Amino acid sequence: MINWNQYGVKNGECIYKNSLKSDQDIKSFVLEGSARITFPEGRMRMENAMSADQGQKANYVLWCPEDFPSDVYIQWKFWPIKEPGLCILFFSAAGRNGEDLFDPSLQARTGEYNLYHHGDINAYHVSYFRRKEADERAFHTCNLRKSYGFHLTAQGGDPIPDADEAASPYTLGVLKYREQVRFFVNDMEVFCYLDDGRTYGPRLGGGKIGFRQLAPLVAEYADLEVYALHAGEDEKDARD
Repeated sequence: MINWNQYGVKNGECIYKNSLKSDQDIKSFVLEGSARITFPEGRMRMENAMSADQGQKANYVLWCPEDFPSDVYIQWKFWPIKEPGLCILFFSAAGRNGEDLFDPSLQARTGEYNLYHHGDINAYHVSYFRRKEADERAFHTCNLRKSYGFHLTAQGGDPIPDADEAASPYTLGVLKYREQVRFFVNDMEVFCYLDDGRTYGPRLGGGKIGFRQLAPLVAEYADLEVYALHAGEDEKDARD
């Protein structure tokens, strides 16, 4: 676990924990698009149910149904099994006018990416293990985008090896605290974005998180944890 104190966080309270090791663990999750989800190693394995030749229609998003506060640390384990492909974590996802992500008044979403960056929702999205296109496979980066829109706000080198070299699950983390958005792999910081709330629109608050995967990638996930973050004493005193 990263040291939160250096980022102005006093402590974190675990508000959600899910091992992602069986169908029972995701019975209330919401899948947009088509996917095969199995648990052969006691971890959630996701792969496309449609042929990758179908393009964006073969991609999908699996949403955790919980709403989380604005200041959070999200941690999960990731293991790439088969390439090519790409992974994204959406967070702070909600309707553009504050609606719940699953409000029936919002446009239906079926996995095509444009519905998530130019649809009816706002979200941050961390793309990692980017091995879909030739340029992504040639130069590995992790990207942070902010929507509505397709705003690239931060980028860093991806330390995760290719699938055939991956030795064990990698611990990934997103810290979202006030203006800070930071991404970590095995507790090593990959990038930091300070959202000024003006350049790409207001800062995003609380909302839902979802795992997106691009066909034909096969990957596994485990041990999803979410912590609510609280202000450090110095920062709290400065505000009082």
